[in-house]
Amino acid sequence: MRNTAEDGPKRAVRATLVKVLLHRRTDRGMTLLEWASRCVRRGEVHELVVTDQWDPRPGARIDRVGFLGFAEMECGGVVDRGDSLSIDGTEHGTVLGFDGCHLPNHYNILIHAPHLLTGASLGLSPELPVTFRQGPADEPA
Repeated sequence: MRNTAEDGPKRAVRATLVKVLLHRRTDRGMTLLEWASRCVRRGEVHELVVTDQWDPRPGARIDRVGFLGFAEMECGGVVDRGDSLSIDGTEHGTVLGFDGCHLPNHYNILIHAPHLLTGASLGLSPELPVTFRQGPADEPA
């Protein structure tokens, strides 16, 4: 969910899947970064990682993960916690946050979903379109 007191509308961030990953782990030990949003640049490649854990606290340990693949950003933009991730037009989850263990090479963009997904379980292939769309607004108080 986005904070409407701070966040205005934004464009979707479009990307292309460039490598499919097939595995999952239950002991990965990723660490959620403190930032709820990250800017991405056209041409950057970032890893898409699904988790069934929802703990948005900075420093939260994320162990249960499934790896979807790597995506090349087609346009610059902002990816925020709460944005939806779709691949080839099908929504697969919501951005939880970011892990920076591979920086400066790439971010792990952590996607929350009810079940662990992998590139294999979804039948993904290179060149599929990937889209991050702005999540729903918070409910008014």
